[in-house]
Amino acid sequence: MINEIFEHRSIRKYLDKKIPKHILDEILLSAIRASNTGNMQVYSIVVTTEKQIKEAMSPAHFNQPMVKQAPVILTFCADFNRFKKWCSQRNAEPGYDNFLSFLTAAIDAVIAAQNACLAAESHGLGICYLGTAIYNPDKIIEILDLPQGVVPITAVTIGYPAEISPLTDRLPIDAVIHYEKYHDFSSDDIDRVYQDKETSEENLQFVAENDKETLAQVFTDIRYTKTNNEYFSNVLFKVLKQQGFIDFDIPEKLI
Repeated sequence: MINEIFEHRSIRKYLDKKIPKHILDEILLSAIRASNTGNMQVYSIVVTTEKQIKEAMSPAHFNQPMVKQAPVILTFCADFNRFKKWCSQRNAEPGYDNFLSFLTAAIDAVIAAQNACLAAESHGLGICYLGTAIYNPDKIIEILDLPQGVVPITAVTIGYPAEISPLTDRLPIDAVIHYEKYHDFSSDDIDRVYQDKETSEENLQFVAENDKETLAQVFTDIRYTKTNNEYFSNVLFKVLKQQGFIDFDIPEKLI
């Protein structure tokens, strides 16, 4: 398993080859063995293999080609619907219509997703996380018929790789790890931990292609802009209210 962790790549092109049922079942069982809060398992996994549903989901994932191409898409959802029904049917009053409950379920869903990814990679399969699930949760809710109390958190494409991508760069360990207490970064620290990322040939080309001065500007001005972040935050707030996780109005600055 250590090898799978250190050799992880995001795979965006897949062979037209089905995943055997016994392998997919093992991947799903690996997911539900993940650690979770209070052993409540307040998440659900929607397995999508049908071409028609994948085509419907594609726009919600910004029409990324692997959504239609991958043989399997797993959508991991925060899910208090099942747990609340169990409580109500056992003479217990559920109190999970709040943001903390959503966050609890969302964290558990992501932990389950990572278990599934590691299991898939151990079988020679490729995976790619789709962060777009939380950008367009309203569309995915409609496509997958998700009831109140259920919100998509992330999705993962799984299949046999058509090509092996190079390893993606990562920051050095001291950029992420803090011992005992958080040690804030000086200007020199920032220059040092981002130096390799900023000077890699791939990222220098990335900056040039986007006609920017720095790699940071590609993120702030092109990839993850303030305008888009606020727009998708607004969508998420509306979904959380619709799905019963918050009962307060959306902050005005996000409207």
